[in-house]
Amino acid sequence: MSELQAADTLTVADFARTFRRVQAEIHKVIIGHEQAVEELLCALFAGGHVLIEGVPGTGKTTLVKTLGMALNLSFNRVQFTVDLMPADITGTRVILSDGDGRREFTFQPGPIFCHILLGDEINRATPKTQSALLEAMAELQVTVSGTTYPLPPPYFVMATLNPIEMEGTYPLPEAQLDRFLFKVRLDFPDQEQLVRIISSTTGPEEAGVAPVFGQADAAAQVEALKRLVREVLAPPAMEQYAARIVRATQPENSRYVGGGSAAQHDEMVNRYVMFGSSPRGAQALILGAKVRALLDGRANLAREDIDAVAVPSLAHRIMLNYAAHSDAIEAAQVVERVIKSVHAART
Repeated sequence: MSELQAADTLTVADFARTFRRVQAEIHKVIIGHEQAVEELLCALFAGGHVLIEGVPGTGKTTLVKTLGMALNLSFNRVQFTVDLMPADITGTRVILSDGDGRREFTFQPGPIFCHILLGDEINRATPKTQSALLEAMAELQVTVSGTTYPLPPPYFVMATLNPIEMEGTYPLPEAQLDRFLFKVRLDFPDQEQLVRIISSTTGPEEAGVAPVFGQADAAAQVEALKRLVREVLAPPAMEQYAARIVRATQPENSRYVGGGSAAQHDEMVNRYVMFGSSPRGAQALILGAKVRALLDGRANLAREDIDAVAVPSLAHRIMLNYAAHSDAIEAAQVVERVIKSVHAART
């Protein structure tokens, strides 16, 4: 493929071709996880961040490192622990001496200053440290000692959660979970995938990843692709559809969303949901759907595009009650039921 030039010269075919090429390079190293890789790239090009859940050893670190190699962008990893301080990730001011012996404060950037950041086990950090990272995600800048330092675009954060070990953790509050565009699950590999993982990682040779972009203009190329996503048309009917889905995640007795004919209150939602999705969920639906539309060769949204990204966009934004936990109901099941109920109301 020829080198991309600028956002105004990109076509739908350019985007789809580049997306699939990056995807193919990642799968040279990552065995399986096809849906997770696609959702990860959708979030990246939609301009959001990803919260990823999976048991240890499922390739979370390798996935993000491979993504950085495929895009030719800088990559850093931070292992969150209970004693990690905000300055350990944002950076701090230190005293340095120049050639004349004069001392002055100089800012030393932390590992947060990169294009792609892996926050490993973010729920092991204290709320203060979690907030430092989440503020950088939202504002794309870091403030240290009254001075603001912008983060280099494109900026993409993937934070991981370990679902099998909760001791010594500080779970992310719902308001902070809401800052992530998608939540993606890495499932345990099946028998065939596990054999392929063993064969590819215990042999004498390692799979090589060829960068899709040149090092000098990789960041600009990714930003151009992100701008193209924003230019995809979202018809008013599709915006209405996304709004109905988000409103339908709210239980009937919610004090945050009024009733009325515009709200579809499903029985499952009323029984198991404490709080539904925030308005950011609707934004995630539209942005993720725009990427899906480009991959399908279209410059405008369809209902199927929104349905395809509904679970990663909304599941982590829905707060379930104790009845759901006792009945082993997951948020993804609620989202799927909401989609069906909204479809039924339209027919």
